[in-house]
Amino acid sequence: MATSVIEDSFPWEHQRWVYVYAVAGAVLVWCAVRALEWAWWRPRHLERELRAQGLRGRAYHSVAGDAPFMERLHKEARSQTMPLGSHDVVPRAMPLFHQTIKEHGKMSITWFGPVPRVTITEPELVREVLSNKLGHLEKLNLGRLQRMLHHGVGSHEGEKWVKHRKIITPAFHLEKLKRMLPAFAACCTELVQRWEVLAAGDAPCEVDVWPDMKNLTGDVISRAAFGSSYHEGRKVFQLQGEQIELIVQAMDKMHIPGYLFLPTKGNRRMNQIVAEIERVLKGIIAKREKALKAGEATSGDDLLGLLLESNMAHCTPGDAGITTEDLIGECKLFYFAGMETTSLLLTWTMIVLCMHPDWQDRAREEVLDVFAHGMTPDYDGLTRLKIVTMVLYEVLRLYTPLTSVHRKTCKPMDLGGVRYPAGMLFMVPFLCLHHDKNVWGADADEFRPERFANGISKAGVSGDALPFFPFGWGQRTCVGQNFAMLEAKMGIAMILQRFSFELSPSYTHAPFPIGLLHPEHGAQLMLTRLP
Repeated sequence: MATSVIEDSFPWEHQRWVYVYAVAGAVLVWCAVRALEWAWWRPRHLERELRAQGLRGRAYHSVAGDAPFMERLHKEARSQTMPLGSHDVVPRAMPLFHQTIKEHGKMSITWFGPVPRVTITEPELVREVLSNKLGHLEKLNLGRLQRMLHHGVGSHEGEKWVKHRKIITPAFHLEKLKRMLPAFAACCTELVQRWEVLAAGDAPCEVDVWPDMKNLTGDVISRAAFGSSYHEGRKVFQLQGEQIELIVQAMDKMHIPGYLFLPTKGNRRMNQIVAEIERVLKGIIAKREKALKAGEATSGDDLLGLLLESNMAHCTPGDAGITTEDLIGECKLFYFAGMETTSLLLTWTMIVLCMHPDWQDRAREEVLDVFAHGMTPDYDGLTRLKIVTMVLYEVLRLYTPLTSVHRKTCKPMDLGGVRYPAGMLFMVPFLCLHHDKNVWGADADEFRPERFANGISKAGVSGDALPFFPFGWGQRTCVGQNFAMLEAKMGIAMILQRFSFELSPSYTHAPFPIGLLHPEHGAQLMLTRLP
């Protein structure tokens, strides 16, 4: 009897395992089909669809997209430096897109993993992409990687972007920026005094100005953003600098699913930095909010205070404004956008003025005409620096810090006579646009600040509106562009007042994008103190 019961149970056990295997097999087949659809069928279908409409470009080969080819081109580009005095930076800084545009045309296909990426260089199409009036596009969201660096207004979409932009914009009104000029001047004074000690003798003194410029703009952001708490804020910009380097390294491996969750040394350090930055910023924000609510302090003239003041002004019974987490995201964006980009603008400006000493002399003469030797620049005087402004614009054109931006189609759309499906990328190569000879003339790779003598709108060779986008374009133009330009004018004016400078024999001209367009081997200059 017992034997019969055991024997009768075998068919049920057998059927159960058959069922388990069948379900597991079905799941594996489903996963395999989805993987094939993601990695091969969909990319190939999109490629055929785009090519049928006349687009040309690189063929799709694997889920890595053009990353291996781009890495090889970057390695080849970085193996050589550029001639001193040359500003033809696109072949070295953007070799993949330079080569693809040259071979396949200005609207050409490259691959971001298994996603087709179309380069957009026609000025009118660029404006259409950046303005996104029909709402067909969204910023490329790098997800966890982007949040590690910043999650401020620059990365928001829709109603959240509208809300944040409305709250943040008042903090950058011109009258409030004027009140920050003493903080700008204090930081610049500390820099030039330190250089004066180094260049105390008669002989020129070699200084790598790039680290000093990063320290300068980091101090400016710390003072301008956090006022009396700037000593605590300085820790943030030090950590942000390290985070940028780690994130650039991680971006090369983004196509590997789940890579950011692997316990690699780099991933662990990025998580540690995120935690440390948020701890510091939470402490600063909590202290300021507590003082404001208790009536113990006014908002002051720093960005955080103005932001808190604006946030409180926009609070309604049904809307508490932006959260502490959002405030942290905006503070991190202040550092990323305000420190790194302006430090590079100042660094490249000094390098270029070394290559063109006639313009260095002209800019210095203008500064000394407006501000006597040792006089601290004020707002009215800074606005009268026409030559300095022309020089800064030309440096922004030739050495655009943010070399490109991406936009993703969130629904099908027509652009330039081509129908694009949802889920693909547009890439706008600012650096290529700023060196386009059809727009700027045959001398597009030359340093000619006089092209901006009559303003930006008349700087090109055609009558059309120029594709000059160092601060973006349209409704998403960088809210901090006036902040950056005032800071840059203050910095270069105070340096020109006190020093002449030339390239050091140890300087090598090697612009390369590591996140932003960096001088790859530093910016070694010879400083001579003026009498």
